[in-house]
Amino acid sequence: MNNRVRIVVVGDSGVGKTCLTHLIAHNESLIRPGWTVGCNIQVKIHEFKEGTARQCPYFIELFDIGGSLSHKNTRSVFYSGIHGVILVHDLTNGKSQEQLLDWLYEIVNKEGKDTYKCRSASLPPSPSPVYGTDAHMRFDLEEFLGSTQIPILVMGTKLDLIDEKRQPKTAVKKAGGIADKCGAEEIWLNCRDTRSLAAGTTDAVKLSRFFDCVIEKRESNGCSGAHMVGPNATDRRRAANSQPTSPEFPMHAGKTSADVNSFVPLLETSDLK
Repeated sequence: MNNRVRIVVVGDSGVGKTCLTHLIAHNESLIRPGWTVGCNIQVKIHEFKEGTARQCPYFIELFDIGGSLSHKNTRSVFYSGIHGVILVHDLTNGKSQEQLLDWLYEIVNKEGKDTYKCRSASLPPSPSPVYGTDAHMRFDLEEFLGSTQIPILVMGTKLDLIDEKRQPKTAVKKAGGIADKCGAEEIWLNCRDTRSLAAGTTDAVKLSRFFDCVIEKRESNGCSGAHMVGPNATDRRRAANSQPTSPEFPMHAGKTSADVNSFVPLLETSDLK
């Protein structure tokens, strides 16, 4: 059995993706990270379903995708055969959180060239800095992702730079809401602090739960099947909708209530309408 999954880590340039993937893979901070050109790959060994009869080691391949606009038209090659997505934004930069919708579109479209073409030119500018509202939807997530339901995790970096008096954490969360719209869990952390993802912490449990979800989703699709993205995903969604007896969450069929309560929410696109 090929015990390996691929997760792409995307976000604007400078948000801290390289420091984040290094922390996840090696449990140590990266003092002087360089700019990523193309893709930087880190590998973490994760114990799937640790402490249960199903426990087994998995290789988690973290594809840190360079966020430079100059490489925008060539990085789609890294989006093939993926099993999960980590969206990264800078907690001190609200714009980087708003851009996560564009990154999602780029992944499912696998082109990287027409990200803004689906934005209506007739839409009025937003009167407030609230990101991720319906008026700023870059694309139809339901149409593109359909029934694929790629597991998604949202991570906010540079938590140590937030000024609690001038920029409280509650205000930062209200400014984006991308995690709520994707039905995904969210982690805020300081990538330079190795205690951020220390074993047993809440954030470490969230991350482990996300990895388990990615692996389980992969297994439910077959050992060799990665999530399909792009136009063909729409055809799969239409075919799935023609079978009303299909369960909404097939990967959780037959599980106990404890298992269901601990799963990582997948991308429920109907909530974005």
